[in-house]
Amino acid sequence: MAKNIINQRITRLRELLKEQELAAFIIPSADPHLSEYVSPHWKSREWISGFNGSAGTIVVTLNKAGLWTDSRYFLQAAEQLDGTCIDLYKEMLPETPTIKEFLCDNIKEGSIVGIDGKLFSINQLIDMRNSFSKMNLKIRTSLDPMEELWEDRPSMPTSQAFIHDEVYAGKSCTEKISLIREEMKKKEVDGLFISALDEIAWCLNLRGSDVKCTPVIVSYLLVTKEEVIYFISPDKLSPTVEAYLQTHSITIYDYNNVSNYLATLKINSILLDPNKTNYSIYSSINPECKIIQGESPLSLLKALKDEKQIIGIHNAMRRDGVALVKFLRWLEEAVPSDLETEISIDKKLHEFRAQQELYMGESFDTIAGYKEHAAIIHYSASEESKATLHPKGFLLLDSGAQYLDGTTDITRTIALGELTTEEAFDYTLVLKGHIALSMAKFPVGTRGAQLDVLARIPLWNHGMNYLYGTGHGVGHFLNVHEGPQSIRMNENPVTLQVGMIISNEPGVYKSGSHGVRTENLLLVRRDQQGMFGEYLKFETITLCPICKKGIVKDLLTKDEMNWLNEYHQTVYKELSPYLNNEEKEWLKEKTEELPA
Repeated sequence: MAKNIINQRITRLRELLKEQELAAFIIPSADPHLSEYVSPHWKSREWISGFNGSAGTIVVTLNKAGLWTDSRYFLQAAEQLDGTCIDLYKEMLPETPTIKEFLCDNIKEGSIVGIDGKLFSINQLIDMRNSFSKMNLKIRTSLDPMEELWEDRPSMPTSQAFIHDEVYAGKSCTEKISLIREEMKKKEVDGLFISALDEIAWCLNLRGSDVKCTPVIVSYLLVTKEEVIYFISPDKLSPTVEAYLQTHSITIYDYNNVSNYLATLKINSILLDPNKTNYSIYSSINPECKIIQGESPLSLLKALKDEKQIIGIHNAMRRDGVALVKFLRWLEEAVPSDLETEISIDKKLHEFRAQQELYMGESFDTIAGYKEHAAIIHYSASEESKATLHPKGFLLLDSGAQYLDGTTDITRTIALGELTTEEAFDYTLVLKGHIALSMAKFPVGTRGAQLDVLARIPLWNHGMNYLYGTGHGVGHFLNVHEGPQSIRMNENPVTLQVGMIISNEPGVYKSGSHGVRTENLLLVRRDQQGMFGEYLKFETITLCPICKKGIVKDLLTKDEMNWLNEYHQTVYKELSPYLNNEEKEWLKEKTEELPA
């Protein structure tokens, strides 16, 4: 996109700020449901800035503009903002001011800051007000400048909802609503308002395609002791889905009428998750109804997969592994031709996955980064940037799929040929961290932050690190990133519990040179009774060979070698029955024991 177009958009926004007597405006990467990924209608931050990473916030004052994003996007954002009037602010670095500090330094005391209240959570607004109070800065929440400025703005998503069959979903919609009401009773509330799209989809056993790669439907849900009210655009409901909702005693209201409905709500108390409910919704609730702020009970209910779901997830992993083996074998033969690019291999991987039963699409946009592009953590190849693959160096391939019975997410760093000593060394350190976390056994009550160090120590010992979390939760035919569990340096009070799925993805990224990441998904399982109670362990559920070409064997311990060999035995055992003879032979070679 031409940089002057971005500068023109910033200029037009500033003109609107002057008209509205605002000193600044903040635009996040969010929709009214505070989703991580959003439909094109709500990609306001991308439209105004030209930066298309999934995370970032832009702040525009009358004479300055800045974009804040995390380490995954430092290189990408620098490239996309170059030549614009927008400065890049790298989050979590000691020299980087926060957005609140930036505003306090760049606008006058007593000024008004504008936001769209539909795009900020209750907690975000409370935090802003507390921070701004020192400078007597006020916040106006009623303006959506995109309504005026974005002339060709995409329409609201219009895809239809469909039923996620109970054979895959594990429990019926009615069973899940009963579980929710049990949680409401424990919390002594009369109602629960749900904004998060994946929680609504999970509760109702409905899916859709309103957000790319994420099978959700734009909607809201209200559960009370007596009723379930579903706020959704009527044209998104087929007669079959309408009948299904009626069967489960769910009342349908228009999505656009949610605020009016809440304004006349006749219950004594309602529970809202202040991190997942936007401020405008919160402001619209009948003041006679007591608002209780607390974490949504659906977050944990959804994260704890039942045995029916786990069986489906294992099946999905097996089919995904078959597709990946077919692809990797093809890739090995194709690379020497010097004809394949980062984009062409993405298309080929899609072809192999699309051949699998129950396949519904990718779970996120594939990251295929060759050599120095792999150092851009969330790299997205374009026709302008795409690299041609050659039989040397590393290819980092991070991809995933949505199946009716599970969601996958896997990263492999593949040696396409000759490697430098540094590349092989870094690759092996990342693998050591990956294995250490995979082998962890821990007492019930352990938090992800207590295990994160296991994946980092091999890197820390050599002065290296990565600035993102080691592990995120994964949904069941839902969001590829889900909570409440995580494995990261930041403290998270949620403990790891049986039935949770979480990723294991340490990495190293060296700008202009190479990037390495190895990722599998882990399932939390029971291990044994031990001192002071029960212990848990991880089961690696991703099935795909780990490239052995880059391994410096002398750096691996005997236990690490044994883990890798046992993992590869499992991969061969699980996948080989679904491969032809040539594919079996290829997989047998790739999973042979690593000799001492």
